[in-house]
Amino acid sequence: MSCSSSSASEEEDEGLDSYRKGGYHAVRVGDSFNGGRYIAQRKLGWGQFSTVWLGYDTQSSVYVAMKIQKSAPQFSQSALHEIEVLSAISDGDPSNSKCVVRLVDNFKHIGPNGQHLCMVLEFLGDSLLQLTRYNRYKGLELNQVKEICRCILIGLDYLHRELKLIHTDLKPENILLLSTINPSKDPIKSGMEPILEKPEGNVNGGTTMSFIEKKLKQRARRAAARISGRQENTRGVGATPKPPRSLEGIDLRCKIVDFGSACWGDKPLAEEIQTRQYRAPEVILQSGYSFPADMWSFACTAFELATGEMMFTPNLGQDYSEDEDHLASMMELLGKMPKKIAIGGAKSKDYFDKFGDLKRIRRIKYGSLDRLLVDKFSFSDSDAKEFAKFLVPILDFDPLKRPTAQQCLQHPWINVGV
Repeated sequence: MSCSSSSASEEEDEGLDSYRKGGYHAVRVGDSFNGGRYIAQRKLGWGQFSTVWLGYDTQSSVYVAMKIQKSAPQFSQSALHEIEVLSAISDGDPSNSKCVVRLVDNFKHIGPNGQHLCMVLEFLGDSLLQLTRYNRYKGLELNQVKEICRCILIGLDYLHRELKLIHTDLKPENILLLSTINPSKDPIKSGMEPILEKPEGNVNGGTTMSFIEKKLKQRARRAAARISGRQENTRGVGATPKPPRSLEGIDLRCKIVDFGSACWGDKPLAEEIQTRQYRAPEVILQSGYSFPADMWSFACTAFELATGEMMFTPNLGQDYSEDEDHLASMMELLGKMPKKIAIGGAKSKDYFDKFGDLKRIRRIKYGSLDRLLVDKFSFSDSDAKEFAKFLVPILDFDPLKRPTAQQCLQHPWINVGV
């Protein structure tokens, strides 16, 4: 989950049963942390390991995002790793200009469920996933895509070249705008007065509030489902589609967040990294990964920003796996995988024969990225050609041939028309 998002996912509640020994810490609006320095304002979201709260820093008079980890030892261990990574990121970027989230503080908080490690991060806005949703899954204008891509590449160049860090889970959800799309959700733009003490009557604890929130959300979800069901029935019967919203005036500067699974370049932590749709071929084949795996995810993200759709959405077939469908989709778009790459991984024999052909998916319709951009997404020939010229090298099946973030920042496409 995006660790400092202003509107992290609350589509499902975290559940009351997780508020127990070893689990989440129950937070109430007005609760104070770290000797009274931070005051909880409202819940922003939750993840498997933590809840995230908007906090007010009384020392510097700014709003922050407080990530409060579950208290069981395995969660504390992962939090210590994330704190180590975030500290290195902040220490190496004193001017806060490298397009990566900033760690403000970290501390331990003792509650009824145990000792919780807490990270305080700068407060950021909505994710690029939320931006795409807001734009109704239409592609952004290419000059907007370039602006966002430049920020992501500045962040990746800093992580890879200066810190020797691999993010391992780059995707639109883990890149946050500096401010919220909706100004009323931004505590500063909305003129929100900070809560500095517990509101009267707020004595029953966060778990009671969570339960009430949960019931209200369930009711709202059911109502939304009924409405969308009615809309489904009217679709195509003269229903007038709403025009897409304009993104004018939205600050597109952004930062890379969520370093819970990041690793040092010389110490990969896990064999399987990355969210499925953004996973690099070397990760699927288990042939070893490094910084170029992040670059593959970056290219998938850039495509999604420009088209509104994911580049790869593999499916499980009757006689082939999701991994095989993923590899076949890559080849349909990018050409046949070189034999030495196809057979070079620990899992290659599961998918490829000795000639470097897929065992179970034989009929592959080869296409090209620029044709897809023209035929499916109505790009002009010149826009498609220039964008493909930028993306295709980053999607080289050979990780060693992919350009670095630093090289991508020098590419003509990223520097023209912004």
